[in-house]
This record gives sequence, structure tokens and C-alpha cells, in this order.
Amino acid sequence: MTSSPITLDGRGSRIEQPEYDALLGEVTQWVQGPGERWSEVIEQTDSVPPALFAELKQHGFLSMAAPVELGGRGLAFTQWMGLMEVFSRSHASIRMLVHVLNGTWRAINPYVTQEQRERFVKPMVAADTLVAFTLTEPGNGTGADLTCTVRREGDVYLLNGRKHLITFGVRCDHWLLFARLEGTTGKDGVVALLVDRHAPGATVEDTSHTMGVHGTDHASLTFVDTPVPVAQRVGDEGEGLAIALGGFLTPSRISVAMSCVGLAERAQELAVEYARTRVTFGKPIAARQAIAFSIAENEADIQAAKQLTLHAAREWERDASEAPALSSMAKMIAVDMLTRVTDKALQVHGGVGYWQTSPIERVYRDARAQRFEEGTNEIQKTVVAREIFARASDGARS
Repeated sequence: MTSSPITLDGRGSRIEQPEYDALLGEVTQWVQGPGERWSEVIEQTDSVPPALFAELKQHGFLSMAAPVELGGRGLAFTQWMGLMEVFSRSHASIRMLVHVLNGTWRAINPYVTQEQRERFVKPMVAADTLVAFTLTEPGNGTGADLTCTVRREGDVYLLNGRKHLITFGVRCDHWLLFARLEGTTGKDGVVALLVDRHAPGATVEDTSHTMGVHGTDHASLTFVDTPVPVAQRVGDEGEGLAIALGGFLTPSRISVAMSCVGLAERAQELAVEYARTRVTFGKPIAARQAIAFSIAENEADIQAAKQLTLHAAREWERDASEAPALSSMAKMIAVDMLTRVTDKALQVHGGVGYWQTSPIERVYRDARAQRFEEGTNEIQKTVVAREIFARASDGARS
């Protein structure tokens, strides 16, 4: 295994092409075989069995994106996106596990002390601990308007407030939680904390029953004077939003965009297979122009979104200033693409596709969740528009 020198967020890592090709083949084989069998189990039980988590860990699938120095495989971000594309053709909960465990470390690693790196980051990379990203609140947005607060008393912060829609918030070991210092406003008062899942004063409500993405747990959280050691703060006071938005959300939005590509490819694969085998009036429906045109439109849609997503991934990899806006563009375009592709793919199946016995039914349900993950498209459009107008203002002043 070879790896080049790294930055703290892993952007400098890369493995050699033969090694990557072998890894891509291994992932593809698992997704098409054991992954499909596990998907059936998840749908039947509405849960992710511990044995599945253990199998993913055993294969190293939960530790691939991090640098070798942290215990990961040392993939470049663009290489990781190629694997996310394949994992996303599997069950959405499998994709979610792989996505989260291969990404959350990236948010905090540039900001932690060496002691915190040993205590928190390396166990995260090894998949020995699960950390849930905990930003969203029920009464406001997910940025500088946070109302969850902390006040410092000696060596602890006392945490108060609510969070909701927290993926893996029930089964995690820690919440990577963002709150503001009591009495502050704006981004400069936000702190990032690693909060113990079983800390006193924390109440967890399981809100896991969703339309799709069955098996992934979600939580609503309430904190009343929950003590958090100051030693578990990530970065300095006031760096919380930088950790949340730059360290996690920018690469994560690109990853979600690639997840849309992978799931759309699965929908297209199912539609093509059905169109070739379903016969009406003596001909496979693939011979019908209406069906063929839908398949052609889907393919063009998928390829366009994929190339924008790869462009965003390359720009983030080289730390380009345009990467945050590109990540929002990629997610925005890929989500809309997935909506169109899965709708047409279901339509190709006719009424049969509406039944739970048809694989496209699950794909269709799971696709809807991508429109909320890492911010709605309305949020992405706001980010992109802000960047456009800021660039125009800078140009007018120069």
C-alpha cells in the first residue's frame, strides 16, 4: 500500500491505480452479492443488524477514506467518490453507514489536539466508535441561527436545547454537536462538542420510522444542563460553524451527490432489465419509442450529474475556493436528476413497480430522502446565489 503526504483533512492521500481497481472490484462484488441479501434483511426487520455492521467493518469498508496515518486506506477523495457511487447502488442504510463513518472524522481532524486525535479520531476511523453529526434543530435552520446553548462552569460546559433529525442519534457513541455560547449571536459564538451519548440530562427520542431508508436510526434530542467536559470541545470557541460547514458539509454534499448518481444508476439498470424482458403485443417494451426515449433521457441525466459531481470532488481535493459552491451545485443537480430518473424508471415498470416485491419500489422510496440530506435544494440554491453575487461584487470593486 502506498500513500503520499497528507493534509489534516486527508486531501493529499492517494493509492496506486492497480490497488484501487482491485478495491473497486471487491466493493462491486460485495454490493451485488452479500449487499443485496443484507438489503432484504433490512427491509424485513426495519433495522441494520449488528452482524452487517461487523461485516462492513471486517472488509474495511468503514475505514477507506481516511489517511493511512489515521488507520484508513488512504484513498483520494475522488477515488472515494468512485466507491461511493457503487455503494449507493445498494440499500440506502448500507450507503448511509459507509458514508457517515468514512466522513465524520474529516470534520474534526484539522481542529483536534493530538490527545483528542488518539481518543476520538482514530477510533472513528477504525469504526470502533460511531459519531453522529448533530446540527439540525426543530425551531430554526442549521447555521448561525442555532439556539442550542452552552455555558461554561469551570472545566465543563452545561448544554441546553434541542436537536432533531439526527441520523444515528440513537445508536451512536458520541454526538458531534454544535451549539452557541450563551448570550452570543452569529457564527462567532458557535462551538463544536463531542457529547457522550449517555451523558446525564440528555433525553433521546427514537424517530426512526421513515418513508424510506429503513433500518437507519434517527433521533430527536433534548438537553437539560447536560455536562460536557471542556476537553471534549473541538477547536476553539467560535470555530464551530467552520467545522460543521467546511469540514463536513462541503465534502459530504459532494458525497451525497455521488450517492444520487449511484442510486440513479441502479434505477436505470432495473428499468433497462425490465424493458428488455417485458413483452407486449409480441415485442419487448424496449422496442417502444416512448420507453426507449425515457431510458435515453435517464442516461444523459445521470452522466451530466456525475461529471459535475466529479468536478466538485476534484476542486475540493485541491482546496479550491469554488469547492463549497460547487458542492451545493452538484447536490442540487444530482438530487433533481435522481427524482426524474427514478420516476421514469418506475413508470417503465408500469403497475408492477408500485409493489414492494419489485426492487424499483425500494429505490423510489429511498431516493426521496436525498432531497433533505445535507440541506434541501432551497438551501443549496441560497449558497450558490450568495457566491454568485459575492463574486459579482468583488469584480465591481476591482
